[in-house]
Amino acid sequence: MCINIAYMAVETAEARLEERWRDILSVHARTMCEIDRVLHPHGLGASDFEVLDILATESPREGDHCRVQNLVGRVHLSQSALSRLIGRLEKDGLVERSVCVEDRRGVWVALTPKGRDLHTEVLPLQRQVLARMLAG
Repeated sequence: MCINIAYMAVETAEARLEERWRDILSVHARTMCEIDRVLHPHGLGASDFEVLDILATESPREGDHCRVQNLVGRVHLSQSALSRLIGRLEKDGLVERSVCVEDRRGVWVALTPKGRDLHTEVLPLQRQVLARMLAG
């Protein structure tokens, strides 16, 4: 009987853990969809905004740049997906890429004035979504 009770306790703990994980995934999915929805009229998606936001934070002054490799672990995209996203942002005039002079394998990315202005414009929208979706 003791073994059965211990097994049930482990099973219950695992079920609670799995339920918490599913709740986190659900909140993340709903939040990303809502960010996509409010930023769509501005030509951005949630991942686009994340890159702009990281660049604005990491490179607060015009002319500052960030190494693309530093973005890889922060935006939860594969390196190839991030490269395509940066390519789209560059095509839209929001960022510019350059090759690292010291290490030709390295690529720098920087916000353009247009990208910085758009980030400033949509930042309150993204923060409102986060406040609403993550409240409580």
